[in-house]
Amino acid sequence: MGTRCLTVLHESDGTEIAVLYRQFDGYPDGHGQELADFLKGKTVVNGIPGNIDESKIFNGASCLAASIIAHFKNKVGGFYLHPAGTRDCWEDYIYHVRSKIGKEPEIEIEGEFAGPASEFNKFYEESEVAE
Repeated sequence: MGTRCLTVLHESDGTEIAVLYRQFDGYPDGHGQELADFLKGKTVVNGIPGNIDESKIFNGASCLAASIIAHFKNKVGGFYLHPAGTRDCWEDYIYHVRSKIGKEPEIEIEGEFAGPASEFNKFYEESEVAE
């Protein structure tokens, strides 16, 4: 049986854009780690400035959401796109991705972690040591 998860993609004002469902490997050191690795070191901007490495930016929350979907969806099955507000898909984890202009995207795992993607590894390394 797979570890299912939802990734809830938010506009900068908190409004949900969409929900990405993952059938397998939804646990924090699976999907959470992959999500954090994809987001860390990148910035959300408003307009694409000249002379910048475009692989390090997202042009607003909807660009961020589309980039996450494109990153994870690379074959048939495994990932499915659902409308904003979707819940109760037998998910074990719910991840929220939020953005603010000029900052790195933030990840929240309900009840466990909330912060910039670059702090995700540190949080989980410390929680594994505590176990």
